[in-house]
Amino acid sequence: MSTPVLKARNLVKKFGRVTAIDHADFDLMPGEILAVVGDNGAGKSTMISALSGAVQPSAGQVWLEGKPVQFASPLEARDAGIETVYQGLALSPALSISDNLFLGRERRKGGIWGRLSRDLDRKAMDAEARKQLTALGLTTVQNISQRVETLSGGQRQGIAVARACAFSSKVVILDEPTAALGVKESRRVLDLILAVRARGLPIVLISHNMPHVFEIADRIHIHRLGRRLCVLPTSETTMPDVVAMMTGAMAPPVVHKIPEGEPVQ
Repeated sequence: MSTPVLKARNLVKKFGRVTAIDHADFDLMPGEILAVVGDNGAGKSTMISALSGAVQPSAGQVWLEGKPVQFASPLEARDAGIETVYQGLALSPALSISDNLFLGRERRKGGIWGRLSRDLDRKAMDAEARKQLTALGLTTVQNISQRVETLSGGQRQGIAVARACAFSSKVVILDEPTAALGVKESRRVLDLILAVRARGLPIVLISHNMPHVFEIADRIHIHRLGRRLCVLPTSETTMPDVVAMMTGAMAPPVVHKIPEGEPVQ
């Protein structure tokens, strides 16, 4: 079995006397969509925050492509190739689509004058923004210069995902990407996620929407009481069983095993 792109062992995160993640393990395989599910308070968001540099674990180790990493901030994780789209999207409504895609990564004009004036190369940014949106099938956006505040909820989610995909080289993490969206807009976002996977990027999908999870995920990571309960292939389980395991009404069918050939940490 191939080596996980992103792996964690024995992650612990404590906030005072509260243990948010308790020796949690994690494995994301190349080219897969891994759904992370769990009841409220299970610790899945804290675990994802630890993987993406938003919080620093109290103990444990994270590996990216087989190399140990320790991110002090989301910027360090981003520079390493991990892009995260949080539920709040982190878009600036008053800025254009192009400006949001390049937020924090603005391109400057070349040449001596460009270095001195530090003017933005808006033509290049607009062209690249249009290229990224088209590649992901976001053709409903006609004007790349329009403000994000004029877009629908689904279109905004698409812009956030497109930004992650445009700069991610290794992993994309999506936190509740279809929350608060209608049926039609949710469908577009799911198609967008599949398009991202088709480009070869592995995806971590945190979601409470079980129909969406079962539609697009390859495996399901069930998180309970601060740790990984099990990981199941989507084709080998059912929605009622996953919900029962999440709530503790049912024990997992098998104990999660480390992939063959992977050293025990």
